[in-house]
Amino acid sequence: MTRTEYRWLLPSAMADPELPGDRRGRSRRTVRDWVVDLTAFLCAAGIGMLAAAAIEADRSTPDGILAADIAIGALACCALWVRRRWPVGVAVALVLVAAIEPVSAGAMLVALFGVAVHRPFRPVAAVGALALALAPVQPYLRPDPDTSFIGATVIGVLLPLLVISWGMVVRSRRQLVVTLRERARRAETEAALRAEQAQRLAREAIAREMHDVLAHRLTLLSVHAGALEFRPDAPTAEVARAAGVIRDSAHEALQDLREIIGVLRSPGESDGDRPQPTLASLDELIAESRLAGMKVTLDNRVGDPATAPAATGRTVYRIAQEGLTNARKHAPGAEVTVTVTGAPGQGLIVEVRNPAPTRPFEQVPGSGQGLIGLTERATLAGGGLDHGPLPDGGFRVRATLPWPA
Repeated sequence: MTRTEYRWLLPSAMADPELPGDRRGRSRRTVRDWVVDLTAFLCAAGIGMLAAAAIEADRSTPDGILAADIAIGALACCALWVRRRWPVGVAVALVLVAAIEPVSAGAMLVALFGVAVHRPFRPVAAVGALALALAPVQPYLRPDPDTSFIGATVIGVLLPLLVISWGMVVRSRRQLVVTLRERARRAETEAALRAEQAQRLAREAIAREMHDVLAHRLTLLSVHAGALEFRPDAPTAEVARAAGVIRDSAHEALQDLREIIGVLRSPGESDGDRPQPTLASLDELIAESRLAGMKVTLDNRVGDPATAPAATGRTVYRIAQEGLTNARKHAPGAEVTVTVTGAPGQGLIVEVRNPAPTRPFEQVPGSGQGLIGLTERATLAGGGLDHGPLPDGGFRVRATLPWPA
């Protein structure tokens, strides 16, 4: 699909479309063009020969006029070879010639057909109106003994109308083909854009998932490695416990990373193959944080966590995980409280609250993207999330999520 093939689709080009087969700016004919032009020439010549035979049959026509008719008709047929370059001009000239020369009528009809196919409505209407206006001239100047004036005029009106209508039908069909091609091209482009957007959204979702999963593990590594760095004289039991937590956290981080990368390598697998924590997994998260040395209090007021929707439970898990990670980084030594309340039809509320830090500690650098990702998660789940500092210097993260009845 070239630019010139769908110019007529644009509002600025509606008055002058260029369809396949137009000769604007092209100097070479294709094989198809030669075949079409030769056919048009032969049709015009055939009609002209029939008209010349009718004139010859009329004994009242002088031989000189017959010779002139044949010569003018031949020139009219030859003029069709340049109709692709000047279709309107050739058509107007042949309409004027055909008004007084019956042998050029075939060339005039072919020229009208070409204008109707390759030009918009306004020039076609102008040339057609001229042909209709001059239709009575030839029967008046050169009457046919076998046909009345009215009959000849009616034929002179009907033939141009039929040819122009046929040409406009051909043009409409070509426009339809161009439209369908353009729509197909646009549909392919839109499909490619949608696929690219879906890939981008999937990558963003996987990136958020990797952040939520790995940030918790890597924070544990950083905290315990920092403790070993600043307390090289710690008792052997504490060093061994810290080393064990570092080893387990690294192993679990690698395992989570393998699972997420496995999803990327297996696009045909279902979401069930991805890491899918639920609300029932919250106890394991709290236990893991306590094992790392955090003071965490869980207040889970949900009667049966297993009945919570999987997507909602996973969102609660990620919010609690990110809240514990942030508390571990920015409020070391402070006791963190995780509260979960809700029921079917009432929604779920998860809140992670921590007071101000009780002892100085080297802060682990963060990007600040975790809370942004949690807000997006809560919004996509149909709920909302707010976070901010507390008057006592602490921090709170609170999310409200739907739980259909």
